[in-house]
Amino acid sequence: MRASERLRGLNGDGDDGWGLFYRARQMVAAGEKVLELTIGEHDIPTEQSILDVLHRAASSGDTGYAPVPGMDALRDAVVARAARVTGAQIVRENVLITPGGQAGLFSAHAAVLDPGDVGLHIDPFYATYPGTIRGVSGVPVAVEARASDGFQPKAEDLDQAAASHKARSLLINTPNNPTGAVYSEQTLQGIAEVAQARDLWVISDEVYDSQIWHGRHLSPLTLPGMAERTLVIGSMSKSHAMTGSRLGWVIGPADLIAAMIDLATTTTYGVPGYIQQAGLFGLGQGAEIEARVGAPFQRRRNLMMRLLDGQNVLSVVPADGAMYVMLDVSGTGLSGADFAERLLDEEGIAVMPGASFGAAARSHIRVAMTLEDQAFEDAMGRLIAFATAQVHATA
Repeated sequence: MRASERLRGLNGDGDDGWGLFYRARQMVAAGEKVLELTIGEHDIPTEQSILDVLHRAASSGDTGYAPVPGMDALRDAVVARAARVTGAQIVRENVLITPGGQAGLFSAHAAVLDPGDVGLHIDPFYATYPGTIRGVSGVPVAVEARASDGFQPKAEDLDQAAASHKARSLLINTPNNPTGAVYSEQTLQGIAEVAQARDLWVISDEVYDSQIWHGRHLSPLTLPGMAERTLVIGSMSKSHAMTGSRLGWVIGPADLIAAMIDLATTTTYGVPGYIQQAGLFGLGQGAEIEARVGAPFQRRRNLMMRLLDGQNVLSVVPADGAMYVMLDVSGTGLSGADFAERLLDEEGIAVMPGASFGAAARSHIRVAMTLEDQAFEDAMGRLIAFATAQVHATA
C-alpha cells in the first residue's frame, strides 16, 4: 500500500528546500546555540488582551461547533478591515473564515483549478506555493521576477506564460515573502491586464498587508474589472502575532465563496469559536495593534540597511514590506545555499538559502528579522563580517 500520487508528488522533486532549517532546529534541540533568522515567527507572543478573550471564550463554553463560514460578526469585521486597508467594497457573503492563510490558499486553488489545470506563481515564492497547487491536482508553473527589477514581475513574462501554458490562475504575494517587495501600481495594473486578457483567476496572498515600510499596499481586488476574478487571502498570523491560532480568511465573489463553504464543510469544518472570538476582538483594535506588532520589523529593516551601507560584498534590494530581507551573496563567490550552510556551521547563524524559494533567488539568502533588536544587530554584524572574510580568503 502507498500514498496517492497527489501526495507523493506534493513536493515535486521530493525536497521542500528547507533542509537547513530542520538542521538548525536539530542543533538547538541538541543544546547548541543558534541564532535563528529563518522563519517568519514573531519574537513577541500574541498580546495578552487577545489571549484573555480567547481564554474567557473557551472557559465560558464556546468550544463546540462554530459556524463553518465563520461567525457573522467576524466576517463583518473582515469586511470593515478590507475597507480600511485597501478600500475594497465587499459584504459578508464575500468572506470565508479559514484555519489560517495556508488553508485559504488551498481552498482558493481548489475552487478555481480542475485536475491538470496550470496555476502560475511568481519565483521567488513562499515554499508551500507549488505544493498547494499540486495538492489540488493542478500544475504549478513559476514565472521569474528578477532582482534587477526589484523582484517586480513583468506583465510580458506573465502574459507569455499564461498563453503558452493555457494557465487558469495566477498566485501573487504582496508584500512579498521572501523578497520584501511591495508590488507597485504599475506592476498590479499589468497583472490585471494580463488576467483579463487571458481569463485568469488571480489569487492574491496579502497576509503581510499590515507591514509596509515604503509605498502603499494595493490589492488587485480594487482594480477595475478585477473583483469578479480575484480571491484575496488574509490572516491574523502576521498582523496580530497569532501564528499558532490559525485564523485567516478568503475574500472573493459570493458564488465562489458559497462553493468554498461546501469544501470547508467536508474538510476543516470551520474554526473553533473561541479562536474566532479572539480574532474578532483583535480586529476590533483597529490599525493601532497592527502597527505595534509590525514596528519591530521596520526598525530592524532600517538597522539592517544602515549596517549594509558600510560594506560592499553583499547587495540588497531594499525590502519595502514584510519581515524579511533578501541578500545577494554572489560577491562572496558562494551560492546562497553554500553561504547559508557555512554560516550555520561556522557562526551558528541560521538563514534560509534563497534556492528554498525558487531558482530566481539561488544567489541569495533570506534573513528573517525575528530576533530582538540587539541580538539582530549582533547577528547581522557577524553575518557581514563572515561574508567579508569569504572574499579575503579567496583574494
